[in-house]
Amino acid sequence: MGATRETGSDAPGEARFLARLALLAVLGSLLVLVLALGEGGLIVLGAGLLGVVLCAAGVWWFVAHRGLLRVIGALLVFLAPAGVVVLFAYQGLWLTALILVLCWGVALTCARAALRRSRPERPQVATAAARPARPVLIMNPKSGGGKVGRFGLVERAEELGARVILLDPGAPADVAELARRAVADGADLLGVAGGDGTQALVAAVAADHDLPFLVISAGTRNHLAMDLGLDRDDPSRCLDALTDGEELRIDLGDVSGRAFVNTVSFGVYADVVQRPEYRDDKAGTALSLMPDLLVGEGVRRLDSLVDGAPLADQQALLVSNNPYFSPDEISGTGRRPRLDDGELGVLGIRVEDVAQAADLAVRGSQSTGLTVLSAHRVEVTVSGPAEADGSPEAVEDAGTDGPPEAAEDAGADGPPEAGTSGAVEIPVAVDGEALRMPIPVVCTLRPGALRVLVPRDRPGVVAPPPAIDWRRILDLAFGRTVRTAPR
Repeated sequence: MGATRETGSDAPGEARFLARLALLAVLGSLLVLVLALGEGGLIVLGAGLLGVVLCAAGVWWFVAHRGLLRVIGALLVFLAPAGVVVLFAYQGLWLTALILVLCWGVALTCARAALRRSRPERPQVATAAARPARPVLIMNPKSGGGKVGRFGLVERAEELGARVILLDPGAPADVAELARRAVADGADLLGVAGGDGTQALVAAVAADHDLPFLVISAGTRNHLAMDLGLDRDDPSRCLDALTDGEELRIDLGDVSGRAFVNTVSFGVYADVVQRPEYRDDKAGTALSLMPDLLVGEGVRRLDSLVDGAPLADQQALLVSNNPYFSPDEISGTGRRPRLDDGELGVLGIRVEDVAQAADLAVRGSQSTGLTVLSAHRVEVTVSGPAEADGSPEAVEDAGTDGPPEAAEDAGADGPPEAGTSGAVEIPVAVDGEALRMPIPVVCTLRPGALRVLVPRDRPGVVAPPPAIDWRRILDLAFGRTVRTAPR
């Protein structure tokens, strides 16, 4: 977004060399196909594409239907790739297929390396941090299957001079209120050993009082810790920040008055995680509900305004605190290269039949079923039954047992703020926690609102590969002026 800038016609020599290698690898794969035309080159290409389409169709039938179609879908998922391999072996085409895969792999590797060298990532500014005098850390002993106890986090924190508030899993507590009381008692740092949902609640208090915030990776998935580069295997290393730390300024998300550090999900995923049985049987619950949520009669769809522009009839909508580096990575393994760019990431999904599922599998982020945007404000409402009668089915059936995805924090969070009386509410998953909020639900960002104290040594800091842009690769290879969006 914003005006473009020129990087000049003399790209670094290494970037130009790698861009040319990438183009040579692409040409090599085309040459292999041409030379192999008489030897079955088109069969390799066609069979590979057919295998992807059939596999995508199988996934769709398995997820969106029940009975015989689900069985057929499961069989396709396994038989389609196996059939392609058998065909290559039977026709003696495995060597051609292998060379094509290698050429394409070299092309992608060199292209990403060229793009990274032509426009290095702007490092996030870290400033020296004084050692806190009165740090207060809130720890949930159930988080991550008991990481607080396994790694001796309480003892280690107290050795470093921190006061630890250990939550009682059997007695629900309002962690935000605990954090506010700690501030009133003179705390000069707040921290959390727990899931991302609890991290967000305490982070909001730290941001409101302009205090540094310490993330301890004791949750199950630890998305925020991952994007900060913290050690997720040994949460005790996060405590090194108390004695040898530096400070980062990052953005803090806001969804209708509630803070979030990672993502806010609407639609299919948010509907599924509302169910109380999801805690104990995630896959079974999802498979049971998906057909009704995807193709059932009278299904609800999401409408939204993304910086004022309409985005209608989506099945699922993901709003993130800063964009993920690749829209093709929809799973929980995706990473955000930065947390201080001041923009929300927006990912909308609409797949209603097997053809659209195949299109998404083949074209990825270029598919019409996937919308990838960035924005400063997202306003979400619904179309269909929810607005007509004020009682969306998924909300009526939803349990109120707390956050399923962040179940290790059960009993740690206070009750979500209630909507206005009689207002239509929709399921919302905020950092994995199942909530319901009155429409319209508004997502915004507080740029640079959160001061995060991190250790100087962060083993998880990696530079994610840039998205492939073949037009820029051509510009780099031939020394043309490269226009890029400002960073």
